[in-house]
Amino acid sequence: MAIEILIVDDNSDIRNILNELLIDAGYKTRIAANYNQALIEIDKKVPDIAILDVKLDKGDNDGIELLSHIKSKNKDVPVIIITGHANIEMAVNSLKHGAFEFVEKPFDQARLLNFIKRAAENLDLKVKNKEYESKLFSSYELIGNSKNISNIRDQINKISITESRVLINGPSGSGKELVARKIHKNSRRNNKPFIIINGALLDSRKYEFELFGEEKENNLISYGALEKANGGTLLIDQISEIPLDIQSKILRVLIDQKFKRVNGNSDIHVDVRIICSSSKDLKQEIKIGNFREDLYHRLNVFEINIEPLKERISDIPLLIKYFSNKISENYSIKELQIDEDNSYILNHNWQGNVRELRNLIERIAILQPDSREKILSIIKESLKNADFTDKIQESSLSVPLKEAREKFEKEYLTLQLKKFNGNISKTANFVGMERSALHRKLKGLGIKEFN
Repeated sequence: MAIEILIVDDNSDIRNILNELLIDAGYKTRIAANYNQALIEIDKKVPDIAILDVKLDKGDNDGIELLSHIKSKNKDVPVIIITGHANIEMAVNSLKHGAFEFVEKPFDQARLLNFIKRAAENLDLKVKNKEYESKLFSSYELIGNSKNISNIRDQINKISITESRVLINGPSGSGKELVARKIHKNSRRNNKPFIIINGALLDSRKYEFELFGEEKENNLISYGALEKANGGTLLIDQISEIPLDIQSKILRVLIDQKFKRVNGNSDIHVDVRIICSSSKDLKQEIKIGNFREDLYHRLNVFEINIEPLKERISDIPLLIKYFSNKISENYSIKELQIDEDNSYILNHNWQGNVRELRNLIERIAILQPDSREKILSIIKESLKNADFTDKIQESSLSVPLKEAREKFEKEYLTLQLKKFNGNISKTANFVGMERSALHRKLKGLGIKEFN
């Protein structure tokens, strides 16, 4: 299917040039001559890529407003900003709001086409990654023959056909999201959105915006998780981390089945099934004043408790076999020959639970060892490093936050450098940093680079 590009410019000559250029290059196009036309086109259907002029009929920065409007609907849409009045401040402002590129008029056509090609490739990659993740999650099953997992399977079957709210308890990495997805998949809402909001990952100032959305100037709307999940299921992960004032607003939604967007005046009615999860004991959080008891009882209509992996050792061999099969399929490699009764694996603490085990199997798959001895060596080294990380966490609890953060970063990066034999490029790729940024970080922490 051809990529569709929205062209927004109040200069008819520029619009026509861009339109012909893109059609000749094999793209589908839509055009808008002013701010209001652009809003209509965006709200009608969010484009795959957008080319926006900064200055339209409305004012100096209306292109930036359109950029924000597009991003509120789909943050993955690449937006190229063009202008004949370029300055550094405008360029920085555009990029800060999520622009893919900033281009000055008059523009070189070949250069612009190259930007658009890159934008299309970037979009395609994000789409494929989402499809891959979705396929991965939907294909994964709740594996295990322990009493705990068997009970959870029965609970999922019973809960899915109802509209009851569900509270899923379990340590980090134990599979809370997977359980929630299974409930959604088996419910009548399975063809509607499944939206996740993570209370532990949000900026404390953004909880309300993320949940309820916002009404901005010029009739711009940023939709929150509740509206995005309309008709489907909303998973509020780590509900214990939601501030008390926002907890009261969630409670109000559960009671009244409606809410107001931030800065909005109208009631928004939605049909959403809410599932919550927590790695903390909410009853204990209630006792110390961190969680509302009335909200707890509203959410906890049905409770599912997932035990840590170390308490259901019998599931580990089955999980090893399952992940080995799945990962070999995904990477198109031969199935890994991992000893399912390996004593190092069975006796490990598994602080990261099932997620940590899966990561271990994936690490082995990526390294592609050619013998059982090499597989065993990777297991030993990985689990030793994991134990080292646990010790880091324990030692960090006795010092101030800033010092703990620096201490962790130093030990973590030192460990990663050792793992990749001092290779900066491989280390940077693994930790998710630019090579130059990693160099600066190592220097700032006083870590000497080595080979």
